[in-house]
Amino acid sequence: MEAFIDRLASAVRQRGNPVMVGLDPRVEQLPESLVPGGVPDSLDHQAAACAVFCRGVIDVVAPLVPVVKPQAAFFEQLGPPGMVALAEVIRYASERGLLVVLDGKRNDIGSTAAAYARGWLGPGGASAWGADALTVSPYLGDDSLTPFVEVAQERAGGVFVLAKTSNPGGGMLQDLRCEGDQPVYARVAEHVEQLASNTLGRCDYGAVGAVVGATYPEQLAELRAAMPHTWLLVPGFGAQGAGAEDVAAAFDPQGLGAVVNNSRGIIFAHAREPFSGRFGAARWQDAVEAATREMIDALRSATPAGRLGE
Repeated sequence: MEAFIDRLASAVRQRGNPVMVGLDPRVEQLPESLVPGGVPDSLDHQAAACAVFCRGVIDVVAPLVPVVKPQAAFFEQLGPPGMVALAEVIRYASERGLLVVLDGKRNDIGSTAAAYARGWLGPGGASAWGADALTVSPYLGDDSLTPFVEVAQERAGGVFVLAKTSNPGGGMLQDLRCEGDQPVYARVAEHVEQLASNTLGRCDYGAVGAVVGATYPEQLAELRAAMPHTWLLVPGFGAQGAGAEDVAAAFDPQGLGAVVNNSRGIIFAHAREPFSGRFGAARWQDAVEAATREMIDALRSATPAGRLGE
């Protein structure tokens, strides 16, 4: 199978945009039509509603965007039924032609890290879960990343390493200064770029990418320059406050090199203006489509992603 990073670059070019839709199915925020009478007591029923919702989102966005990002935590909190739902959602997204980045932020050492990697990483029948890529944490050191990178290469998968995250508290560790007055996030980026350079695909990006938040535009620009072979996964767009101008520096001149995630701002668009007034909960899928198209247009107009169709 073609390397994940080349499949991602091709999908971004084909769709003409770098939008990643995050699948974070909060049961209490699902449209009323999916949870009539309110949140059900049964975890089985909650998980089933989440699966129906995510499939409905996928049906809308599959023709529009290249990739989705299920957040494992929202399924894990529902116990075994939630994990069955997660497997169903990953499989359904893949069948609809979307790439799937599982947001699990996994990490450990040795055989445990390898077990995480073997379980999650690998599209189709290459792994139990079938994710194309996985988010991982670097804070157990370089040897904890090695098993993920090795499995990703073996199975045409990808890895996105947390570098500079979008949350306000991330700076407690990530901004600390280490030897040579280098911030920790820059040291992580240096290592990620080396891993990416060692795993290059045809698109000149590596199998190892980095998570860099849109809420810190200056650091985003700094890290784009420091990691020329590293594809960026950029969270923080929409509900967390970042806009298209904030993510412009994430891209290379051709409009490649980054995908920009939006979760709540798209999947729950029916609950916020202007979409709530236009569509309401009854037409929640229309709201998802409108919010997705709005984000696509914003990125095309304010970032190098507008060059993807040239």
